[in-house]
Amino acid sequence: MKILLRLFVIALFLPAANSFAAQTADADYEAVAEEYIKGYFAARPLQGTALGLHEYDGKITDYSRLALDAELSRLRRFDDRLNKFDPTKLSPRQSIDLRILQAAVKKELFQMQDLSVFERNPMVYARAADLNIYVQRNFAPLEDRVRSIIAIESEVPNILIAARTNLNEVLPKPYVELAIQIARGSSDFLKKDLPAAIAGLKDEQLRAAFQVSNRKAANALNDYAAWLEREKLPRASLDFALGEEKFRRFLAQTELVDLSPQKILDSGMAQLKTEQEAFADAAKKIDPNKPPIEVFKQIQSEHPTPENLIPDVAKDLDKIRKYVSSHHLVGIPSDVRAKVKETPEYDRATSFASMDTPGPFEKRAN
Repeated sequence: MKILLRLFVIALFLPAANSFAAQTADADYEAVAEEYIKGYFAARPLQGTALGLHEYDGKITDYSRLALDAELSRLRRFDDRLNKFDPTKLSPRQSIDLRILQAAVKKELFQMQDLSVFERNPMVYARAADLNIYVQRNFAPLEDRVRSIIAIESEVPNILIAARTNLNEVLPKPYVELAIQIARGSSDFLKKDLPAAIAGLKDEQLRAAFQVSNRKAANALNDYAAWLEREKLPRASLDFALGEEKFRRFLAQTELVDLSPQKILDSGMAQLKTEQEAFADAAKKIDPNKPPIEVFKQIQSEHPTPENLIPDVAKDLDKIRKYVSSHHLVGIPSDVRAKVKETPEYDRATSFASMDTPGPFEKRAN
């Protein structure tokens, strides 16, 4: 009887003990995760601002060799610390969160160690000071946002000096060509769009300080583009591919995809064939007397004029919204409409259309 009683008591309290152990492990993991995230945004403050965390306003990444080496060491330390957590000892939610965070850390490490982005990719520096967020949304009074812009613009010349120091002697040609476009587009944005966006600024002293920092930043970006064109483009190579081994590791470590590149390619080609067959069926309904490629060309010829492109896209978006709502395809929780605008010039080298939504922590979305 005593043995049965002891077994009963153990069975009664074992779930509570396991629950307490999981709570303790969760708390330990959350502390490490929070420490990592704070350090992550401290090293990438523009991302913090974009997410709506405005304690990072007016700050920008330090691209000096010393700072980059320190960040690499930090990432390696947190990779080791996260690897020490046993997912089976965490709650289901935190176990999933651990896998996501580990993959995120692996991705940063892969970019720095395997891709050598700061040594091989001049685009990193060309788009380092993306100030669009400061004029795109009224998350703070205009005067405060302009002060943040001035603080960041003042660092642009230093960033581009660091670029010249950090970049390898020979760079991949596609990277150099795109970086030249991005740097010149960024310079034009600073010269033309940014002054227009702060036209309502009343503080003349602040405006004068902005004009100085803005001119220096724009000139530094133009000089960087000219330097790339003069020094790097003639010596650039076509050696930019990852290779199968690195790509396989990239997929496994950062995307949690345990498939070979060939398997992914085969799946993609099979899906492409399915989509082509679906299009061919749809083309027959449009014009049964024409081959699908001719129907495709006909569809391509039906497009708005350059002058009407943006207003027509806005109308199409509204039609899509009404169709989705009237057919009860999915619920739309907000009446706020997407605003259709021209893609900023500095983004046109790598995108023709993008969706730019407020950060999840942003309290003012407009």
